[in-house]
Amino acid sequence: MMDAGLKSELQKQGVFTTTLESLYNWGRRNSIWPLQFGLACCAIEMIATTMARYDLARFGAEVFRPSPRQADLMIVAGTVTKKMAPQVVRLYNQMAEPKYVIAMGACAISGGPFKQGYNVLKGIDRFIPVDVHIPGCPPRPEALIHAFMTLQQQIAAQELTGPRRPRHLQPELPSEFPVPRYGDHDLVPPKNPDRWTAPAISRSNS
Repeated sequence: MMDAGLKSELQKQGVFTTTLESLYNWGRRNSIWPLQFGLACCAIEMIATTMARYDLARFGAEVFRPSPRQADLMIVAGTVTKKMAPQVVRLYNQMAEPKYVIAMGACAISGGPFKQGYNVLKGIDRFIPVDVHIPGCPPRPEALIHAFMTLQQQIAAQELTGPRRPRHLQPELPSEFPVPRYGDHDLVPPKNPDRWTAPAISRSNS
């Protein structure tokens, strides 16, 4: 690593130094293209975030792409019903790597106020990996912007080599996940066991 003082002096002379890793991550974090789709009321807040008052384009998300082949960020904005879950997983599988997921709102995270409903998925992270969670019902546009900046920080900190490199640089990890099918009473499987398992509950006798 270059000495901070030397780096500062070079910058004063118009000479900027960087690493290949920093340049690579800089390009990716400033050109994130979200997928254009919404599920419920959180999508209204997501749409508002792209309008002139908040202007998500300032952060590199210039346009929402109409095709998963052209997008690298899925914002799961709203309630994921079990009827919709296979389509969400299928869209995620069609996105090109590296790809990211933001779960926006209580419904996308845990089912929200519909958690006990028979037809609502209790969190999209049961089937696909989620990078950033946004609590709220619904979260305001400022919360989505904060989540977007958090995702940018995660991308900027990624390493190209070593054990901490991101998922898309580890060929042994899957880039696609099983699409659930409709069973007689529930989705089959009801969750992706490689992504989510129920937390262990320990009860004391005291």
